[in-house]
Order: sequence, then C-alpha cells, then structure tokens
Amino acid sequence: MSYTIKETRATTSRINEVDINNSVMGHAFTDHMFICDYEDGQWKNPRIEPLHEIPTHPAAMALHYGQAIFEGMKATLGKDGSPLLFRPDENAKRLNFSADRMGMPLFPEDLFMEGLKRFMAIEHNWIPTSEGSALYLRPFMYADEAFIGMRAATKYKFIIFASPAGPFFSKPIKLWAETKFIRAANGGTGEAKAAGNYAAAIRPTEIARTKGYDQVLWLDARDFEYVQEVGTMNFFLKIAGKWITPNLGGSILAGITRMSVIDLLRDKGFEVEERPITMQEIVGAFENGTLEEAFGAGTAVGIAMVEEIGYKDMKIKFPAENPVSEDVKQTLEKIKHQEIEDKFGWIVPVELDASVNA
Repeated sequence: MSYTIKETRATTSRINEVDINNSVMGHAFTDHMFICDYEDGQWKNPRIEPLHEIPTHPAAMALHYGQAIFEGMKATLGKDGSPLLFRPDENAKRLNFSADRMGMPLFPEDLFMEGLKRFMAIEHNWIPTSEGSALYLRPFMYADEAFIGMRAATKYKFIIFASPAGPFFSKPIKLWAETKFIRAANGGTGEAKAAGNYAAAIRPTEIARTKGYDQVLWLDARDFEYVQEVGTMNFFLKIAGKWITPNLGGSILAGITRMSVIDLLRDKGFEVEERPITMQEIVGAFENGTLEEAFGAGTAVGIAMVEEIGYKDMKIKFPAENPVSEDVKQTLEKIKHQEIEDKFGWIVPVELDASVNA
C-alpha cells in the first residue's frame, strides 16, 4: 500500500560542520530522522522531521524491560551520484524477526522501504565518497509506553537516523576467545538484533582490550568450545582450502553481510560449509599448518581480517596474506558502488525527485 509521509525540513544543514569523508561512525549525525508511532494496535503518523531529542518518560518500558531492537545498514553512491541501498529488504525482514522474538509489533515492510528511501533521498548529500566510507543507517524500535509491569508495551516508536562512517578497522584484528562470559544461548535472544545482546557484550569486550585484543570471539554457553560470533560480526574461517562459518542454530545473528559473503564465495568457486566449528578444530588446523584465513563480516565493519586468536594460554596466528578475504571485501565494495555488475540483484537505487535539492 502507499503511505503519506509528512515531511518537515530543517531550515539549515549542519553538513558544512562535518568532514563526512573523515568521520567516525556514531559521532556526527545527519539533519533529519524518519519516525513513526505505534498505538491503538497500529502504526500511524509516519513522518520525516529535523533530527531532535525525544522526550522520554522515566517509566518508558524499554528502559526497564528491554523491548528495544535495531538494524544496521549502509548507503553508498552510484556511478551517477544517486544513493544506493544494499539489500534493504533483508533488513526489513530481520527487523520483524527481532520484533516477533521480543514481543513487539511488526513494522510494515513496505513502509520500512518507503520511509527509508524518502529519508535517503533527503539526506543523500551526507553520503561520503572516500574509499571504505558510507552513510550508516540505524533503524530501531523501542517501547515508549509509560508503565511499570512485566508485559508487552502497547506504545512503540520506530525511527531511522544516520551517521557518516569511515572504515571501522584499518588493519587485521586480534580476537580473544572468551571462556567465562557468554553472548547468547540457544532459546535466548541471540538470533534477534536486540539491544540487550550488545549490553551483555560490553564488559567482556573491555576486558579483552586490556589483554591487547580488538574483539571477543564468542563461544557457546554450555561448553565454551563451539565458535559463535566475532564481536558484532559473523565469523568465517578457511581450513585446507575450504571455507567454514558457524551454522545458525538459535544463538547466532543471521547477518546480511554473512549471507552475501556465502553467495560470493560460492560464486567464486569455493566450497562453503555452514556447520559447528570447535576451538579444538581451529587449534588442530593451526598446529598442522592448514589454517589459512579468517575474517569477521558485518554491516558496520564490512570485512575485518583476523591475524590472531588468543585462546587460554595459546596464540593462534594466521598467515599475513588474505587473498580470498581481500577479494571478497573488494568485490562487495565494488558491487555497493556499481563498479562491477550486481548479478545478485542486491542493490536498490534511491530515486531523487524534483523536491530534493540534488
């Protein structure tokens, strides 16, 4: 169906105050936000407004019971200067998967797409042009009903805002295989993009950094043996010429970059297995010389090469060269900028109309 999205434009832009081509994600924000309210059992009043703070009641249920979810996506510029979105339909589907798990209302996927495109048409001048940069988009939903009590809220807000973002990691990363803290367990919320998942990861990540590592390699909640995720990324590993990534079993987020990387690797002729990976398998491959490459894959980070895993009293080193990982990274970037053919149909262009100053 078609929606009427009310637009209130900012009278001035802050874009000249920001070096968008050298901006760290999450530090500067664009001029507008898309917002929609849920009450009386339906989503209503979709609108684009100047970015502003949101009045929040101290009893807002998201603050007490954690009904908060989000998505992460990026916009780039095409050859003709128009905004490009990467698989936004998958973000819309995953948002609703997370909403269902968290007892929240589903957001209409067609309104997600329409609001996102309209928002991007207005904010397209904020898309960086430097290599490895993009405009990071953050759709999120939270419970804003003022009520104290253990039940699903009846009022929610859905919002999209954006931040120009440069490359996340400038060099290969080191991982600490965590054997005390957990990110998620089967039956929990690990496969949803729930805010609380990330809160649980903050302290262990800070501890890992004091040990000289960049991110945590999360292991399973029962045996601390099976690999799950890398920080906020999915994990890929190449052993003896074969790529392996942990299968989605209820505690691992179904990354959109993950599914894209699997398709790319297979298209390039590699065998990819989605199956459980144990630390003992990784240790064994390291000891017998068949451990070849590894990387994390996620929207914010893109492709982050792994140079080392710290596990108990071991340091598992990877070769300095990452030929396949680098090829996958470059292929993804070129698709996102229309530098090569998008034979998978992943790119969604955003039309700029006469009401937007191009």
